[in-house]
Amino acid sequence: MDDTDEIVQEFLVESHENLDQLDRDFVELERDPGSRELLASVFRTIHTIKGTSGFLAFSRLESLTHVGENLLARLRDGKLTMTAPIADVLLAMVDGVRELLAAIEADGTEGTVDVTAAVARIQVVLDGGAAGLAPAALAPAALAVGPKRSIAESSIRVDVDLLDSLMRQVGELVLCRNQIVRQAGLQEDIDLVRASQRLNLIATELQEGVMKTRMQPIDHLWSKLPRVVRDLGAQCGKQVRLEMVGRETELDRTLLEAVKDPLTHLVRNAVDHGLEPAEQRTAAGKPAEGVLTLRAFHEGGQVVVEVNDDGAGIDPERIRANMQEKGLRTAAQLDRLSAVEVLQLIFTPGFSTAAAVTNVSGRGVGMDVVKTNIEAIGGTIEIESVLGRGTTCRLRIPLTLAIVSSLTIECAGDRYAIPQVNLAELVALDSRQAADQLERVGSAEVFRLRGMLLPIVRLSDVLELEPARDDGQLVIAVLQTDGRRFGLLVDRVLNSEEIVVKPLAARLKSIGIYSGATILGDGAVALILDVQALAKRRLRQDALERDLAVRSDADVTGAGHDQVLLAGIGDGRQVAIPLAMVTRLEQVAANRVEHVGRREVIQYRGGILPTIRLGQHLHASNVRADEDLTVIVYSSAGRSVAFVVEEIVDIVDGVDVSSNIEDDGLLGSAVVRDRVIELLDVRSAIQAADPNFFTAADQGPDRTGEPSTGVLTAAVTA
Repeated sequence: MDDTDEIVQEFLVESHENLDQLDRDFVELERDPGSRELLASVFRTIHTIKGTSGFLAFSRLESLTHVGENLLARLRDGKLTMTAPIADVLLAMVDGVRELLAAIEADGTEGTVDVTAAVARIQVVLDGGAAGLAPAALAPAALAVGPKRSIAESSIRVDVDLLDSLMRQVGELVLCRNQIVRQAGLQEDIDLVRASQRLNLIATELQEGVMKTRMQPIDHLWSKLPRVVRDLGAQCGKQVRLEMVGRETELDRTLLEAVKDPLTHLVRNAVDHGLEPAEQRTAAGKPAEGVLTLRAFHEGGQVVVEVNDDGAGIDPERIRANMQEKGLRTAAQLDRLSAVEVLQLIFTPGFSTAAAVTNVSGRGVGMDVVKTNIEAIGGTIEIESVLGRGTTCRLRIPLTLAIVSSLTIECAGDRYAIPQVNLAELVALDSRQAADQLERVGSAEVFRLRGMLLPIVRLSDVLELEPARDDGQLVIAVLQTDGRRFGLLVDRVLNSEEIVVKPLAARLKSIGIYSGATILGDGAVALILDVQALAKRRLRQDALERDLAVRSDADVTGAGHDQVLLAGIGDGRQVAIPLAMVTRLEQVAANRVEHVGRREVIQYRGGILPTIRLGQHLHASNVRADEDLTVIVYSSAGRSVAFVVEEIVDIVDGVDVSSNIEDDGLLGSAVVRDRVIELLDVRSAIQAADPNFFTAADQGPDRTGEPSTGVLTAAVTA
């Protein structure tokens, strides 16, 4: 069904309801001809039908209601008095409107309905003549054949409070269902098991049905935004075209109301900050008119809403400078952040790049409130931006807050629930696997998952509980939030079930770790973990990078390389790189590699980063070509280089040189875990990528406090 068909159906439903009221009002008017309240009500009803019919191009319906409206205006203004003949004429008009609506409902057109006579009779009254003959008796209503309902009969209006009450009752039913199904599963009575399964099916269908009654298309929210965009564009002197995709996408009415203000703020921000004035756009080779696109769709049990503009984009370097200028972050903290992480800083309270405070923006409030409000309903917000091409703000919000799918887990003897929407996968480890694959990098605990280092959070540490007795088994729930992944270490996974979310008491809510509570199938209460809060409070994803980047006093003495990073370079070969020489680990799309002369480079943090492929540098003959490149970045004295490797293999304790067999680019070799590992000559690799690196480094430490050439030399030659 397209948008026009939907509008016509809504028009038909509303018009049928209005006609039924009109019949009652006209009869009442005959008894009380002077009632101005009744006349005003009738006039408004006919006026509404006339206006919409003109918009939808139903010309006969418009002409009939137009003359009827004129007659009602005379009655309302006291120029005519309601009499039986005038009432007959108006009722004949109502019959004509009803016939036209029936024709429109049948095939979308006004069909062969002739309203000429009805229009003429009303016009005679308006011209001061007699009302004409009394209307013919109405034909009896035809019996329904098939029995197909009319549009007016196929829908009813229900009070929102009643729907909320039904939802609460269904929630209680789901809790009861869970308890009965659980208890029945423990019994051997086959009839009881079958009855519980039937109850489970019926309760599920009822729950889905009631939830559908609360769902509304997002177009109810979007319908107000064209005016917002139009007025703000005029105020800012910008030409803006608004496009909306996915208007029919539905979500719970409570959530619809909750995202109204955040979405409006994002739209205003896009027009004010994102889109450039026409003269700037034309100078940049863009159309003078900017395009703001709203897009909504369902994905993975969530509703995704995107606000996209084709404006100038967000400059990460401008954000860095602004954050440092306002004292919101230090230079060292900012230098350790990737471009994606820098973009997320716009949600910091007090942050604003506006040059001046206006009635639209510049006060440093708004985006932090947007993030807070979205996270309050269990959603997330992320930003993507390409300089010169535009920005996308992406909201991910749950379909409903009342009943959610969850994973029930156990930690230190207590049970907790994790929303399934945040769960990527489960990994079970025995004690041997845990010893091999759970590692520490500085203060951060990590898990090697398919070649990637996954930060680990122990739930027992977060909750400050004594861990359960070690039975040789560990379970890692791999969770994702705000575009990041981390592993939550728990004792046991119990089961997956739908739970009813109950609000928390103020004291529990203030802890900031729980988003709600629920009653499990056995009647026990379980707290629902707030995954976003866990990531914020306990997960230090940048802790790994800080530990990789930090240079302790031991480094200066040449004793700071107790750990090395093992990386695969092709042909099954692995090289060892002192961990002190690793500032960051990055994943970069292969198509981002560009050339300056014969050298490969990538754009990195607003600058140009020289790169070198270690496989080619060390003459590996079989180097895999991946869509994504694994990059090891080293930074010092304001310069950086990147080593491209096939994979990150491991981080191990210090390696003693056991062979002085050298080759181009190597310092020697060693045996690690029963295999020969080559020791990379980091200095020569850096010089191959950037011949001027050490000349610049001789200037001394940069503003991040990282070492100069002397420390680097000590590290790579120790």
